[in-house]
Parts: sequence; structure tokens; C-alpha cells
Amino acid sequence: MLSSLLSPSFCPFTLNTHSKPKPFSSPTTFTVTCTSSSTFDPSSLPPITNNHHHRTTDNIKDEARRHRTSDNFSAKYVPFNAPLDSTESYSLDDIVYRSRSGGLLDVHHDMDALKKFDGAYWRSLFDSRVGKTTWPYGSGVWSKKEWVLPEIDPDDIVSAFEGNSNLFWAERFGKQFVGMNDLWVKHCGISHTGSFKDLGMTVLVSQVNRLRKLGRPVVGVGCASTGDTSAALSAYCASAGIPSIVFLPANKISTAQLVQPIANGALVLSIDTDFDGCMKLIREITAELPIYLANSLNSLRLEGQKTAAIEILQQFDWEVPDWVIIPGGNLGNIYAFYKGFKMCKDLGLVDRIPRLVCAQAANANPLYLYYKSGWQEFKAVKANSTFASAIQIGDPVSIDRAVFALQNSNGIVEEATEEELMDAMAQADSTGMFICPHTGVALTALIKLRNSGVIGPSERTVVVSTAHGLKFTQSKTDYHSGDIPGMGRFANPPVSVKADFGSVMDELKDYLESKAPKYK
Repeated sequence: MLSSLLSPSFCPFTLNTHSKPKPFSSPTTFTVTCTSSSTFDPSSLPPITNNHHHRTTDNIKDEARRHRTSDNFSAKYVPFNAPLDSTESYSLDDIVYRSRSGGLLDVHHDMDALKKFDGAYWRSLFDSRVGKTTWPYGSGVWSKKEWVLPEIDPDDIVSAFEGNSNLFWAERFGKQFVGMNDLWVKHCGISHTGSFKDLGMTVLVSQVNRLRKLGRPVVGVGCASTGDTSAALSAYCASAGIPSIVFLPANKISTAQLVQPIANGALVLSIDTDFDGCMKLIREITAELPIYLANSLNSLRLEGQKTAAIEILQQFDWEVPDWVIIPGGNLGNIYAFYKGFKMCKDLGLVDRIPRLVCAQAANANPLYLYYKSGWQEFKAVKANSTFASAIQIGDPVSIDRAVFALQNSNGIVEEATEEELMDAMAQADSTGMFICPHTGVALTALIKLRNSGVIGPSERTVVVSTAHGLKFTQSKTDYHSGDIPGMGRFANPPVSVKADFGSVMDELKDYLESKAPKYK
């Protein structure tokens, strides 16, 4: 019955050892030149411009361009987890996805240059940009530009002012279902295309935009996707006027996910295989054609995704939570969060990092099995169908990154069966969250870790919600309609009532009596 109701279709400067920069606390925008001198020359400061007095012909990019100066921050590709004596590296302007040995790459920042400024400086800088419309710092990602893509020209940035997503206190769910007073949800799904993928895609597409302006042979950008990646890629490419190509597993994603790349003008190829099959094909295609690979094999995306971890610290006024629980499929995001927290610790913004939990669907759980084996041997699995479709991945590209993140954060891996994740989603929805099934996986992990006493009742815990519930209305509809065999413990189907006063009153009385406070 329910299905019938819902059908149809910011740059720092060098300081002497006796001075500290003052935080920017007003809407005034200016950029400061980085120098290699150990003293600061005030004459290097450009004039301060009041944002409220734009020339009538200016836009925010024009305003930013007039006050632009260069800085000495840089980043490069290096082999992931490379030994200290490794000399292999690549420019971010190189089109390269793997090291010479075939391993993953990582974006390495010049930490010595960044460490010339203390943690208090970086905290003040990042905080000063929140809520502004100054290009490009109005974005939660680009407000950390010095830590993301320090050398890109702001003109080349493609942004929808993504990030700055809601971190809310899940009061009722915490108290009612897990006995916690300090449970929070970082809703990364409240974003331009409805998932956390926007955080990484703004970085990747911005770099592609730069490469095309440099005359590099990039005719388009392609990805394999279970839905959210394709939505983010196609939206940012459409904004920049760059062709996008999407490989999707046929009949395995929701209509709400499929329609986004179609509406954004992408070439959508529906392929009779699963995500792993699509991933194999896109890697072969991008090796032969001048199409830039946009999957999380590409470490540029992780530079954007790590900013969500920095945002969490900002939103807690730079206090570190005890736990952060993240759904995991291709496993880039767990490393991205680790990297964000670790940079904050290494640069003195905080003194520790939280413990990380990666939550997997039991139907696609290679990391969980690897963890349970004591990290003895990794084996890819054949991912079975799961309502948490974005993490239906049996051979994750970022397995090594994920293991590194978990081992260096005293982390844990947990899993959720289909019934567990759908029930957890329904429980969360009943408290007003309206989450995605992947968040249901993370909440299941939380429930299990609370029940086993691993997570204490007073420990501050953040669950990362990766996508908006509106992308998954069909699975919610089926759950509440009783159309999923063996499921529906918390179903709340609509009630059919005759169109007369007495029948309606009878239903209302029964409902209100069941909800009335019970007094002893």
C-alpha cells in the first residue's frame, strides 16, 4: 500500500619567534604572502577590502583575483606508506594513479612549510572562513585549501560551496536505543548531490579543470559507481563544462541515484555486471583513452574527504571525540578521515586522534573478515546484494589505506546484517533522522559496540552519515509496507480508514491511547 502512495516515477605568512598572527574575526577578506624570511614584512600585506563594497561589475571570483598572492605551500604524489628513503614522487599535474610498483599513491603535503605556523594559527584561520561567501573559502573543503590543493589557482576551482555539513546531537536515538548522552551524527549527505562524495569530487574536478587549461590531454572524466560517485562527478563536471562518463551496474542502484548523472548530462553506461566489474572496465578504458579516472583509487578525492574530519573538530570547538564510526565499501573514506585527524594532530591543532570504527555490510565484508583474522590474510569476496548499495564492494581498492588507518587509530571493524541495518535505519528514522541504509550499517556497529561495552555510555561518539535518506525511498517504502520477507520489526505502514467520522475517531483513539504517558 505504501508503495502505491509513493510511486511515479583561505595563505599564511612567516612570523618571527616573538609574534603571533591575530585570527581573522570579521567578514573582511585579504590574503597574506608567504615568504621564506624568518621575519614578517608588513608591506607584503595587500590592502584590506571590505566585502560589503564590491564594484557592481565584480563577482566573487573577480574580488578574489584582485587580492591574490602566491604562497610557498606545496603537495605531490608519493607511493602510499612509502619507506623514508623512497625518492619516488610525482607532480599533482601528472596523470598518474599508481606507483611504479603498482601500489596506491598518496598526496603528501610539505609539512615543514605548514609547521611554520602553530596550531592556534590554523584553528583561527579555518574558523574565520566558516559561513563566508569569499571565493573559494565559502566551501568547507576549500576553506582548508592550504591543506588540500595549495597550488591550484582559485580560478580553476569548481565548487558548489560543499561541506560545512550538519553535526547534530542525536539526543533521542542516543538515549532511547543505545543509552548514550553524547551521540552525534555528522550528516555528510546534506550536500550538493546528497552524499559525502561531493567533498572529494570538487577537488578532483578542479584539478582536471586545471589540467585542461594547461593543455593536458584530458577529454573527459570517468568513474565506476554504485550511485553517489556518479552523481557527484556528473554535477561538478557539468558545472565546469567537462564531459563525464559513468559506468553503472545495471539494476543495482536506486532511481534517485540513477537520475542525477542522467540529468547532469553524463554519458551513462548501464553494464550487466556488479561494481567490481565496472571498476575493472573503467580502469582498462582509462588506460587506453584520455579519460581521467575519478574513482577513489585516485588519491585527490581523499584530500577533499578528509576535510569532514577537520570540520568535526571545528564543530566541537577543537575538542576530539572518543569514537568516529564510518561506513566502508571501497574504503577510501576511513583513510580520509584518519588523514584529516592526523594532520590536525601533527600540526598542533589537537593533541590526539579519535578511535575509528569501519562498519561494513555483512553481504560485502572483506575488511571485516580480514580484521577478524587478525590481519593475517586479505581475501576479496563476491559482494552479495545489500540495501547499503554504495558499499556493495567485495574487492575494495583502498584496502591497504583502510588497514593503515585502523591500525594507527586503535580501530575496530564491525558488520551489519541486512535485517540489522534496516532495523537500525528504521529506529533512527523514528527519531527524525531519515538516514540512508549505509548509516544504518554504522548505527548497527554502534549498537553492537555499546552492547559489548566497548563504547562507554558517556564517550563522545560521532556516526558519519554518508548519504541523504531521500536517495533510498524505495527500500524504506518496502520495509514499512512489509514487502521485504523477514523484515519490518519497526514498520509503520499507513492505515486504511473509511471516509467517515466514526472510523477516523476509532483509529485516533486507539493511536492516542497507545501513545499516552504511562503513570504509576
